[in-house]
Amino acid sequence: MSWASPCAIYGLLRVTRYLRWCDRHKRAPAGALAISGGAVRVAVFVDSGYLYAQGSAAISGSSQKRSGVSIDAKEVISALKRLALEKADGAKLLRIYWYDGALGGQRPTAEQALLAELDDVKLRLGFVNSNGQQKGVDSLIVTDMIELARLQSISDAVLVSGDEDVRIGVQIAQNFGIRVHLVGIFPSRGSQSIQLIHEADTTTELNQNDVSRFMTIRAPVQLAAGQSPQPPASANSSSEYHLALLKDIVVKFVEALEKSELVNIEAYWRTERGVPSEHDKKLLPMCREMLGQDLDSGQKKFLRSQFQILVRRRLTKEAE
Repeated sequence: MSWASPCAIYGLLRVTRYLRWCDRHKRAPAGALAISGGAVRVAVFVDSGYLYAQGSAAISGSSQKRSGVSIDAKEVISALKRLALEKADGAKLLRIYWYDGALGGQRPTAEQALLAELDDVKLRLGFVNSNGQQKGVDSLIVTDMIELARLQSISDAVLVSGDEDVRIGVQIAQNFGIRVHLVGIFPSRGSQSIQLIHEADTTTELNQNDVSRFMTIRAPVQLAAGQSPQPPASANSSSEYHLALLKDIVVKFVEALEKSELVNIEAYWRTERGVPSEHDKKLLPMCREMLGQDLDSGQKKFLRSQFQILVRRRLTKEAE
C-alpha cells in the first residue's frame, strides 16, 4: 500500500478546508469557471521544475542546473497547446497553468515575465528555498485541478509532472469525472512516480527531439587565461583596470545569451527594472572570481549598467 507524503496530505487538507468554505458560503473557488452541464474544455498543468530537470536530461544525458537551461517560451506553449488538443479530442483549451518557484521574493525571472504575458497562460508561483529547491508548487497544482474539476470547468486535464505528491489531486479530479492525461519525458519510467503513471487515464512520453524543439543547454561563458584585457594606457589605478575587466566579462556574457533569453529580458523590462535575478546571480560570482575579491557597490552598479546597455544594443541589432 502506498501512502501520500506529508506535503501531499497538507495540500489536501488545505483544499478540503477551502472547498468546505466555498460550499458554506455558496461561492465558487477563485479563478474557477462554472458552466452549467459541464464544459468540454482542457486545461494544462505544467510543473516547470520537472520540465527543466528531465528535459535537460533528455537532450544532454544528465539533469542540468536551471541556470544552464534555456527554453523558447512561445514554442513550448505552442507545443503544449497542440498536445492538449490531441489528447482531448474535440475540446477547447481553457488555459495553460505554468507552475514555478519565485526567485528573490515575488519578482519573476525574465523567462517567467514572458510566459505571464503570453495568451492562454496563467503563471502560478511557489517559492525557492535557501537550498534552491522549488516549494509550494505541488499544492498549487492539486488545488487548481480539483477546483476546476469540481465546478465542471474542464472535461480533461493534461498534467506535465512526475511527482507522487500530485497523485491525490489526480484521484479527486477523476472522481469529479475528469480525464487526466499524464505527460512525461523520456525515460518516463525513471522520472515519474509509478503510482502516478498508474493513476492517469492516458500517458504520453516526449522524446529528445520533442524537447529539443523548445529547450537548449546554454554554453558556459568561459574566460580563459590570457583573454583578460590589459590595463589601459590611461589607467592610474587598479580600480580602472577592474572596471575594464568587469566590462570584458559582461561583453562576453551578453554575447553568449540565446535569442530567446533576449526576448525574455525584453518582456521583463516591460514591468520590472534592472538586471533579472537569474542573470545577476550568474554575473556576480563570475566577476568576483575574475577580480579575486568581492565587488563593492560602485562595481556592482557599473556591472549592471553595462549589462543593460549591451543587452539593449543587442536587441536593437536583432530588430534591424
